Amino acid sequence: MSAEAIEVQGRCEPAFEPLRRALAQIIDTGREVGAALAVYVGKESVVDLWAGHKDAARTRRWDENTIVNLYSVGKAVTAVCALRLAERGALDLDSPVSRYWPEFAQAGKTRLPVRLLLTHQAGLPAVFRELPKGAVLQWEVMTAALAAQEPWWKPGAGHGYHVNTYGFLLGELVRRITGKSLGSYLRDEIAGPAGLDFFIGLGPELDARCADVIPALPGPEAEQRRASLAGDLGALTGLSRMRAGAYWNPPNLSGQGIVNTREWRAAEVPSTNGHGSARGVARLYSALATDGKLDGVHILSPSTVEMAIAEQAYGEDLVLQRPTRFGLGFQLTMRERPLGPNPRSFGHFGAGGSLGFADPDARVAFAYAMNQGREGWQHKHVRDLIDRVYEAL
Repeated sequence: MSAEAIEVQGRCEPAFEPLRRALAQIIDTGREVGAALAVYVGKESVVDLWAGHKDAARTRRWDENTIVNLYSVGKAVTAVCALRLAERGALDLDSPVSRYWPEFAQAGKTRLPVRLLLTHQAGLPAVFRELPKGAVLQWEVMTAALAAQEPWWKPGAGHGYHVNTYGFLLGELVRRITGKSLGSYLRDEIAGPAGLDFFIGLGPELDARCADVIPALPGPEAEQRRASLAGDLGALTGLSRMRAGAYWNPPNLSGQGIVNTREWRAAEVPSTNGHGSARGVARLYSALATDGKLDGVHILSPSTVEMAIAEQAYGEDLVLQRPTRFGLGFQLTMRERPLGPNPRSFGHFGAGGSLGFADPDARVAFAYAMNQGREGWQHKHVRDLIDRVYEAL
């Protein structure tokens, strides 16, 4: 099948037509089963495209209303919720977490400040105690285990990607302050009023819109990483145990084996199981790239965004063992993994290559969603899409 034969639905401005052809080629070459791309310049939608299928059998077409599990793209959405509370004075980033969550003051964490949860410097990317299968779907089990956990390194002395614990930590703060779960707060305060197509915790009425997550294509980086983390968790010690536990304690922590189930979709696992569309993610970032508003709904003020995208941590990541760069809840552009050519771009990748980011200098918002992707942290076809956006500006 040629790329020209792939049916790419949606619309884009004439200058961005090369992106339609690029998306067709991505599907045609088998790099994705289904995918969607959305780009805003200022508040104007200039790209809104989708192609392929929702399922591995290719029986259900990806359509304009398709949503999919976007994995860590949801970390930035979680950060927006926390930053809104900080902006309103309900959450002090320099106060101890235990001020809001008293049980957190265990295992030497009495004075650990909120800020370090946002910057992946808290030393809590994993739980040492082996947790039972299914615990990831039980909010109170996960948050109690994290409250009891001793930091794996001195908080603030290093940083390591809180792959799956990030959302539980910040989500519990949101719950303690507002009385609402993170997913409910997102729905009531942001997504509902702004008509934003992003959800943490799905009702069954949304299942028909969901694309299935299909096992990612293997990549050499992922194979090396898997080999380095292999082995029985109980037999591992030190940082090796931490790195394995960040992904596999409890055993289905990252959604392994349950990602397409009703139970997974219904649960709130904010680091990992946010579901949304490329259009929804791009709309959110269009607010963050401009005046902080989305169709009249306040998201974050420009001054809060400026604070959030100031570099907090950059260098070798204690969990990922490669360079990472963070602001307050956002991944920041870096030479090893650029988000376009400009120095202030920020956003968040998700497993497989999903991505949402904002470039306030170019006033660009970009989002890419897919249901297969490729393992590893470098995705050349996504980088190509970003490059084509800037060529079209």
